[in-house]
Amino acid sequence: MRNKQFKITVPLLKSQRRAAATKEVLIPVRLGDWVRKIAILACLLLLVSCQGKNQLPNNQTEVKVARVVSGQSLEVLGMAEQPNLISQVRLVGIDAPDLRQRPWGEEAKEQLENLIGGAEQSVTLEFDLEAKDKIGRTLAYVWKNKVLLNEELVKQGNAMFIGRSPNHKYDQRLERAQQWARLMGQGIWNPEKPMRLTPAEFRRQNL
Repeated sequence: MRNKQFKITVPLLKSQRRAAATKEVLIPVRLGDWVRKIAILACLLLLVSCQGKNQLPNNQTEVKVARVVSGQSLEVLGMAEQPNLISQVRLVGIDAPDLRQRPWGEEAKEQLENLIGGAEQSVTLEFDLEAKDKIGRTLAYVWKNKVLLNEELVKQGNAMFIGRSPNHKYDQRLERAQQWARLMGQGIWNPEKPMRLTPAEFRRQNL
């Protein structure tokens, strides 16, 4: 690396003073590798600051809710290239009562509506290993204000935890939420008014 010269003012001793109190001398200074490292770090910090602050990970996307269909399914806007195209979303890891399973089906739908806050509200969809079911619906964990709605539905006894391969990312959280709901007798686990058939059993009997 070339030596660069920097102008430095050095005071002279009293014995060396003649016409001037100070004089300028040139001292060679070698720029070390640390200078290059500082420059690289500054460039990296600049690049990071230019990125969007609200950028989501690759397995997440933000959408607007068009309608709550049931306690386990939504219609959303913003997943496709056309912003007004409606997409079907199925909450993964749970099975909510059928709407015909009164009163549990309607209660599950109402809780999901309350958690979202109504139509046109934004939610974040998080995807696991498999992003579509057999009929083409998007499988997702739904987040609102850092709350996992799949988990809240199970915790309040408005849905059952159902683990389905290969999507197991939040199985432990959902299972603990169900244990809590059963212990507290919430919703479908209310001992005075229990739901006798699971949602899957009810659907099979009422095709």
